[in-house]
Amino acid sequence: MDIIQLGDIRISVTRKAVKHVHLSVHPPKGAVTLVAPTSTRLEAARAYVISRLGWIRNQQAKFRGQEREPPRRFVPRESHYVWGRRHLLCVEFADAKPSVSLDHKRIVLTVRPGSDAEQRSAVMHHWHKSLLHAVVPSLIAKWETRLGVRVAAYFLQRMKTKWGSCNPAARHIRLNTELVQKPKDLLEYVVVHEMVHLLAPTHNERFVALLDNHYPTWREARLELNELPLSASATKG
Repeated sequence: MDIIQLGDIRISVTRKAVKHVHLSVHPPKGAVTLVAPTSTRLEAARAYVISRLGWIRNQQAKFRGQEREPPRRFVPRESHYVWGRRHLLCVEFADAKPSVSLDHKRIVLTVRPGSDAEQRSAVMHHWHKSLLHAVVPSLIAKWETRLGVRVAAYFLQRMKTKWGSCNPAARHIRLNTELVQKPKDLLEYVVVHEMVHLLAPTHNERFVALLDNHYPTWREARLELNELPLSASATKG
C-alpha cells in the first residue's frame, strides 16, 4: 500500500485487479482510500487525487458536520429510536429483574432503584440485541437462497466505526447493534452487503456487480445510513 499526502489529506492507495479507479471517503472521520488498477503509477494516482480534491474536502466536511446524538443518560423523556421511529423513554423502578417494553410512543425501561446510566445502558443493549435476533435470521435465510451462500453464524455487537463485517473463511458475519435504531430496510442492506462478501471478499468490481444485480438500491441505502445521526453512547461498547 502506498500513501499520498496532500496537505492535511492522507490517501491510502491500493492496487488491485480492477478496471477503474475507485476513490472513497469513509465515515466517520473522512478517511480517504484509492483503489487503482495494478499497472497504475503513483504519479498518475496522485494527479487523479489532486483533480478530486474539492470533492474529497466536501465529503469530509459532510462527516464533520454530521449530526451527532447527545450521550445517552437513560432518563425519563429522553428520545430513543427503534426501527427508525422516535420514542420517549419512560423509566420505572421495581425490585425485580430489569426489563424493557415498547408501545406506540414510549419505551418503558424498568430497572432496580438506584441503577446508574451504565446499568440502564446494559439493559437497553440486551433488549436491542433481542429485537435484532428476532429479525436477522429470517433476513439471512432469505438472502442465503437468493445469493446461493450459507452463513455459519452471525454475531451482534457494538461497533464504533462499522455497521457490519464479514469473515468469509469462517462464513461469519457481525452486525452493529446500533442498526436496531435504523429503518429495517437499512438493516437488510447491511446484511446483504456482508453476505455478498462470502462471494467477493473485497470491495472489487465483482462485489459491486453482485450488489447491483441483487440489491440495486444499495447506493441509496448506504447514503441514507451514513447520513443518519451518529450516536454517542453513555458507556463504552
